[in-house]
Amino acid sequence: MALDWGILHWIQNNITCPFLDAVVPKLTMLGNAGIIWILAGVLLLCTKKYRRQGALVLMGLLAGLLVGNVALKHLVARSRPCWLDPSVQLLISTPTDYSFPSGHTLSSTIAATILTKTDRRFGYAAISLAVLIALSRLYLYVHFPSDVFAAALLGLLIGELTFRYGGKLLDKFSRRQKQ
Repeated sequence: MALDWGILHWIQNNITCPFLDAVVPKLTMLGNAGIIWILAGVLLLCTKKYRRQGALVLMGLLAGLLVGNVALKHLVARSRPCWLDPSVQLLISTPTDYSFPSGHTLSSTIAATILTKTDRRFGYAAISLAVLIALSRLYLYVHFPSDVFAAALLGLLIGELTFRYGGKLLDKFSRRQKQ
């Protein structure tokens, strides 16, 4: 826990600046409710060439929502740093749900993993955005680094499992549709 606080305080003391104060809240908004990744999944789903990728992204996001936001947040019930140390003025509204794991990081990592495994061109852009969204949660003082790190690991796992087994599920569904 001391490492978590040390990193957060280092960010607040050394990285914050007016430019980032203006940009980071907008960046983190892209991850609110996984909206940028849901939008990407829906847009991919609407194209014949990338339909499978869109379906996999949406499947992964649904799994992440159930595991991260529905189950783990309530099981762990970890307070957010901004709740425990109100001395830092927040640049966004105070979140009302628990801190562990970071939903923004979880959804971003799931989508970036699936997109990278299905088409590296999409993956490179997705990874960059996912990292920025994850770091924004630390800058904004709404997650501990361990919330973000654990969410990234869980996102990699869910993304990999969705890629491996979600594809098989889609193939099985496709075969049934053709019969």
